[in-house]
Amino acid sequence: MNMGRLIDPKETIQILKKYDFVFSKRYGQNFLIDEHVLGKILSAADITKEDAVLEIGPGIGTMTQALADAAGSVTAVEIDEKLLPILSDTLSGFGNVQVVHADILETDVRQLSLEHAGGKPFKVVANLPYYITTPIIMGLLEKDLPVTSITVMVQKEVAQRMQEKPGSKDYGALSLAVQYYAEPYLAANVPRNCFMPRPDVDSAVIRLTKRSEPPVRVQDPSLMFRLIRASFSVRRKTLMNGLRNAGDLGFSGEALEDAVRSLGKGLTVRGETLSLREFAALSDALSAMR
Repeated sequence: MNMGRLIDPKETIQILKKYDFVFSKRYGQNFLIDEHVLGKILSAADITKEDAVLEIGPGIGTMTQALADAAGSVTAVEIDEKLLPILSDTLSGFGNVQVVHADILETDVRQLSLEHAGGKPFKVVANLPYYITTPIIMGLLEKDLPVTSITVMVQKEVAQRMQEKPGSKDYGALSLAVQYYAEPYLAANVPRNCFMPRPDVDSAVIRLTKRSEPPVRVQDPSLMFRLIRASFSVRRKTLMNGLRNAGDLGFSGEALEDAVRSLGKGLTVRGETLSLREFAALSDALSAMR
């Protein structure tokens, strides 16, 4: 079964009927049935025969087939054991694909690279379940893993948040965290009718190119991200409100006020107006008071 046929909705229905497959709400399954969108994903991921690809959630193997044609090797991690016999069927003609039955959140990506890709760093490609998008992406970015880029289909609003700048309504902790570790590029918007079953929201393809070095230097990144989370815990309130309400930062109110004043924006500044560089400066000001 070749890629051109499997992407066709009729072929998708046929393979699902053959195996009496029922979509799982638990795993947030929505299979891609649009060849144009598939092409957009492959173009954004920039896959060549030199690349090792890690696909998260291959489903019935629609995108896996296309990735196998383009890449040197594909390691596909699938959590749903009911999809394994389907993948064995649809990927039977592809010798460069390894299917691993596992939960990506509990998988040692470094070990996968050693076992299936000769130690090469992965380009990650995935159509991610909406309910678990952020944990997967941040898990891949925060750890020192052999990953060079992450090209994923996610909920449109989440993709927009990842690439937003200070002051916009979608700017938040996720924007800052993603942009600290990677350079985001919104590659395509994807309407909901490109999936089976049809989801309730539209999607987008976003590529996150992992940075070799963070865009800002900060003495204590963990403190900076605690400050970021605190500042966005009470949106449309002042930065000071968020920091005071956090409770576990370990600084006095006076120290927090002094650090915020050091930004030169006054005590009424809101967290959503601060850049990553300004949060780094705030963190370093507090670090100096310890």
